Amino acid sequence: MAYIPQLDLNAATEEQRAAYDAEIALRGRMTNMKRTLAHSPEALRIYGEWFTLRDQLQPAIGDRAIFTLCLAISKAMDNRVGMGFMRRGLASLGAEDGNQPGIDLLDIETFGRAIATDAKSIPPALWARLGAQLSPKTLVDLTALAGIMIATNGFMSAVGTEVDQELAQFID
Repeated sequence: MAYIPQLDLNAATEEQRAAYDAEIALRGRMTNMKRTLAHSPEALRIYGEWFTLRDQLQPAIGDRAIFTLCLAISKAMDNRVGMGFMRRGLASLGAEDGNQPGIDLLDIETFGRAIATDAKSIPPALWARLGAQLSPKTLVDLTALAGIMIATNGFMSAVGTEVDQELAQFID
């Protein structure tokens, strides 16, 4: 059950409508979460920075690692919308698409689970393995993306974001 309704475009302010239209122009669609965030153009913009960090990480770790990280976080936080979105992303990749040589997906998944469960308990050995695979900038971007994903799942859980129809097939 949604505790905050999605933005009604007929009742939207000019600022809300402009932010909504800009998001459609940029990404081509609006998810249920974004329709709720659209009440606050600032919140919509801030949560949209997930895509900025993804774009920074793609050349370094690839889409498969990004979706694996975010799926692990969504599972740890038991967020069905997040799980569906990331499973859909993984399903869109071919067998070798989005793979980056030298990136251990199990380490990425373990990091995602750990940071979502208790960020202070990420094992030093995992940090060492990730540090051997990734540059400091990439580690910062990875950790920041994880933080935004945690915030995204927290937001969706708190406000009761309903599962988008196109994600239903990716939800257990």
